[in-house]
Amino acid sequence: MSDDGRRAVSIIGFIGSVFSPWYHWSGRGDPANHCCLNVATYGPGGRFAMTDRGRDALRTTTDSLRIGPSQMQWTGSELRIDINEIASPPLVSRIRGRIVLTPRAITEVELPLTEDGAHVWRPFAPVSRIRVDLDAPGWQFSGHGYFDANFGTRPLEHDFSYWTWGRFPTKAGAACFYDAIRRDGTSLEAALTFDTKGQSRTVAAPPRTAFRRSNWLLRRETRADPGTMPRQVKAMLDAPFYNRAVVETVIAGETVQGVHEALDLDRYASKVLKPMLAVRVPRRRGWPG
Repeated sequence: MSDDGRRAVSIIGFIGSVFSPWYHWSGRGDPANHCCLNVATYGPGGRFAMTDRGRDALRTTTDSLRIGPSQMQWTGSELRIDINEIASPPLVSRIRGRIVLTPRAITEVELPLTEDGAHVWRPFAPVSRIRVDLDAPGWQFSGHGYFDANFGTRPLEHDFSYWTWGRFPTKAGAACFYDAIRRDGTSLEAALTFDTKGQSRTVAAPPRTAFRRSNWLLRRETRADPGTMPRQVKAMLDAPFYNRAVVETVIAGETVQGVHEALDLDRYASKVLKPMLAVRVPRRRGWPG
């Protein structure tokens, strides 16, 4: 997010594009053949790109991930993301530029989301700075950033029915909350704080508190001190099964604003949604080099 709160970006590199209908229809047997760099910009002139690409577009090394014309590269001290993508309808246009994320520190946290470790969350750098330089008016700014990864060996909807996640910058660093309802009837309730040196601490989470549903009537909730109510302060991504927004809440007496996500995997499992997603997630099998 920009320091002034007016603009935000989200970049996700997929090997096995979790929310791609093409990957679902393929049977999910070949994740490398469904790779993607998802780029979303939020604010004036915001755009969205999520092209499902074939294995010829994928190149990986120890320190880099290249997907078609875009790439992420770790230099040892910063993550450089070079973007060259085509935005989906209705604003079909090229998104080009560079984003540089500089962690204050790298954590050692690796959290299994299921008992058997089939899904793992790895928050590499919850406290970071970003520099954004995109080829569009007004899309040059600095702000606070976050860098994580998720790994899985089964489809999300096989193991979860619903989850929420939130990362909130605090005076001391950042707080993250990961809540999920698993298919086996158990639940995940993870609450961690991170300081600027990368040290993490598991904390007692304040109560889960529901707030206004999304425009698609998706249930949303996050953690908030008793007697306080979270609220959306900036809309980001709103889909029938998924919502991302900047949310304000109160944690341990501190009013904070951070990115919040809600995901309804019962809705995502619906066959009706897949053709709708294909409009936003085009498929390009080949790549010239």
